[in-house]
Amino acid sequence: MKALLQRVSQASVTVEGQVTGEIGRGLLVLLCAEPQDDEAVADRLLAKILKLRIFADEAGKMNRSVQDVQGGLLLVSQFTLAADCSGGNRPSFTAAAPAAQGQALFDYSVQRARALHAQVATGIFGADMQVALVNDGPVTIWLEMH
Repeated sequence: MKALLQRVSQASVTVEGQVTGEIGRGLLVLLCAEPQDDEAVADRLLAKILKLRIFADEAGKMNRSVQDVQGGLLLVSQFTLAADCSGGNRPSFTAAAPAAQGQALFDYSVQRARALHAQVATGIFGADMQVALVNDGPVTIWLEMH
């Protein structure tokens, strides 16, 4: 699985004019499943996301996790993270998991996140989403787990 994390002071997802998820301080996480991924991979990726120390401590050093700061987690499905742009000017998305598998792993990740973390919001899998955010830092981190 692939994830693009952005430390935010606020973020939201809107679908058809309705806010489906929003957080204050925390992490916006764009998630992409690939065909070889399974629930064990999703578990490892979520554990890394929740424990990644990218929030400042009292000394201003990145030494705290989203759990440590009791921040929000906004999970958004994003199959375009699997884009292959090597063959021309139009990206290929064949490296992304098929839609049914992608949705199952996204839904599983949301369920597990909600079991492990107090504040979890989401977009809607497969929807045309508008994502708004204020990147704090900016801090943007790319994660891959296989």
